[in-house]
Amino acid sequence: MSAVTTTAAPSANLAQRGKGAFLGLLAWAVGLLFFLPVAWMVLTSFRSESDAATNPPSLTAPLTLDSYREFFGGGASPWPPLINSLTASLLSTLLVLVLALPAAYALSIRPVKAWRDVLFFFLSTKMLPIVAALLPIYLIAQNIGMLDNIWLLIILYTAMNLPIAVWMLQSFLAEVPASVIEAAQIDGARLPVILYRVIMPIAGPGIAATSLICFIFSWNEMLFARVLTGVTAQTAPVFLTSFITSQGLFLAQMCAASFAISLPVLAAGFAAQDKLVQGLSLGAVK
Repeated sequence: MSAVTTTAAPSANLAQRGKGAFLGLLAWAVGLLFFLPVAWMVLTSFRSESDAATNPPSLTAPLTLDSYREFFGGGASPWPPLINSLTASLLSTLLVLVLALPAAYALSIRPVKAWRDVLFFFLSTKMLPIVAALLPIYLIAQNIGMLDNIWLLIILYTAMNLPIAVWMLQSFLAEVPASVIEAAQIDGARLPVILYRVIMPIAGPGIAATSLICFIFSWNEMLFARVLTGVTAQTAPVFLTSFITSQGLFLAQMCAASFAISLPVLAAGFAAQDKLVQGLSLGAVK
């Protein structure tokens, strides 16, 4: 009996290792499949327009920085749209956190009645297509003189990301031990102190993950910015469309612009990757 058990154990371990190796290779294959278009975009950005337009594309074409020189110093300056995107993304993310943290506290640590219904109500607001609300928002902005105004985008991005932030933060704050909060209350700490001195350090990774996701959503948003802005409040994604002209598509310049505009999001994700992983696993079902 023991001999059969001893023989079966190595076979089970070998099968488990084989399964793990297969899943690892599959994960690498899927990751490379998603990364390939990004790598090709970066490679194309270092090509001339003539080499970028060849079909099939050439892997041995010479590399050049002409597209980046044209993007940063050629025609229209990219800095105002980049500053607008950074302003709208940062301020809207900050407002989302200020509004979402008390709401998540009320729905998790001190739950209100029918808190699940409240959460589903927040989530249901994301089911309305943005294009369905675009015309009323445009008319309201036109009547109050807010067209081509960066503050309009900040308000809209805050409203757009607030339901997701509340939903995510609720799951993160639910993991905060109740004993820690009770101990702070016994020491005489009030709600603002508990929120910012006790809860935020514990749920810091979750807050960082929520902030990064809201920042990315705001940075990449284009429909509102395209319709509601002109020149003054133009954002970086809208600026990208200027490379599609009646003369044709400037592919190398567009790839260079896309890579340059993606760098802030890539840098933020790389800098907060440990917090992002911890935060996304903080509210996981164990």
